[in-house]
Amino acid sequence: MNPESSRIVAYDTAMASARASLARSAPALALDQLERAHVLGQGDFMRHGRVHLLMLRAAWDLGDGREIRGQLLSLALVPLGHLFRRLPAGNTGRSNVSAFAPMDVPADLKRLLDEGRP
Repeated sequence: MNPESSRIVAYDTAMASARASLARSAPALALDQLERAHVLGQGDFMRHGRVHLLMLRAAWDLGDGREIRGQLLSLALVPLGHLFRRLPAGNTGRSNVSAFAPMDVPADLKRLLDEGRP
């Protein structure tokens, strides 16, 4: 398996886990899983957008108005971030952090991200 594929498999796994958590009415757990998917997927426009859509659904299920507003803003910013290449490394995509702030990347995710770089 090529390194880029490892990152995508990990992203897909995190997204599937989040969907399963939402199906079990566990939106808070889904958001934790989506943070990992966000770190892995934010470099790809479609994956990045899908993470924020699912984060919006989880926020809705939680009834968390702040997170809902944050995810709506993030969905509006995704195209601009990709257009201007302003995607801060490690950012978890949640409303409790700035959309522009880079963050420390967990070691296991850093390894996957580093493997996919030329």
